[in-house]
Amino acid sequence: MIRAIVTDFDGTIVDTFEANYAAYCMAFKHCGLELLKEQYHACFGLRFDAFMDVMKINDADLRNKIKQEKARVYPMCFGHLKPNETLINFIQKAKLSGVKTAIASTAQRGNLMNVLKHLQLEHLFDIIIAGDAVKEGKPNPEIYLTSMSMLGVEPSETLVFEDTEVGLQAAEKSGANVMKISKDYYESNNRLYGLNG
Repeated sequence: MIRAIVTDFDGTIVDTFEANYAAYCMAFKHCGLELLKEQYHACFGLRFDAFMDVMKINDADLRNKIKQEKARVYPMCFGHLKPNETLINFIQKAKLSGVKTAIASTAQRGNLMNVLKHLQLEHLFDIIIAGDAVKEGKPNPEIYLTSMSMLGVEPSETLVFEDTEVGLQAAEKSGANVMKISKDYYESNNRLYGLNG
C-alpha cells in the first residue's frame, strides 16, 4: 500500500529546463562566460557544485558570483515554466485521500520555494527537502531516504517520481517504488494511472 509520494522538482513537478537555462545564460554572460544549451542539458539534474565541476569552473569566487546572479535573475525567467498538471492533479487527489507528500530536490531551497510560491503549490507538500539539506547529491539515495524517514514511511510504502538518470538511480537505490516522468506527462491530463484531470 502506498502511504507516501515523494517527487523530484525540476523536470518532474515543473519543467524548469528553459527557465533555468535562460537564467544561467544570463548569469554566465554577466561573468563573461557562455553556456550552450547542449552543455546545460548534459548537466541538468546535477547539484550546482557538480555542474560547475563539469563546466570546469573551479574558482570559488566565480562560482559564487554565478550562483548569486542566477538566483537574482531566475524569477525574471518564470514565464518559461511549464507545470506538470497531470502529476500535480494526481498528488492533489492522493493528498486528499490521506497520502503523505514530499519534494526531494537537489535545487537550491530559495529557487525552489520561489517557483512553488509563484505557482501556488507550496501547500501541496508536507515536507520540502532541498539540496542543501543533505550531504550527498543524487545518484546517492540520501535525499530519498531522508524524506521517507521524515514522513515515517518505509520504501515499500513510497512512490517516487523522477525524470533524470541520476534521480532515477537515487530513487531505485532507496528501495522505493519508482515512476519515470517524461515530456509526455506535460501534454495530457489523463496519462498518469488513467487519471482524469
